[in-house]
Amino acid sequence: MKSKGAAILAAKCPKCHKGNVFPVSLFSFRKLSKVNAHCPHCGVSLEPEPDFYYGAMYISYALSVGLLINVMIILNFFFGDPDLWVYLVSVAVANVLLLPVMLRYSKVLYLYVAGKLRYDPSA
Repeated sequence: MKSKGAAILAAKCPKCHKGNVFPVSLFSFRKLSKVNAHCPHCGVSLEPEPDFYYGAMYISYALSVGLLINVMIILNFFFGDPDLWVYLVSVAVANVLLLPVMLRYSKVLYLYVAGKLRYDPSA
């Protein structure tokens, strides 16, 4: 997998683009936020420092705000100006449904941006 975008979408290691960042699938809720300590393919550390992934909260917050804005725009476009409870319920349901996806991709994006790991085709 040579494309950086494809590797991010597949949650692959930023160094080799082959090993998985997460040990379990997206639909396994037991260890949803667990990250592999090392890449299973190239062995690079996927936890560059202790508590590294706390910074992913900022990306998760940005994803939640983007979701809020998109849900509000969609509701206004399709339903005119619905009541306040419709907004609240819609945003809450969308956040609960997309929580696993946002949690994982915030960590993957943070690892790619702040992890200081560059793609090495020979890895």
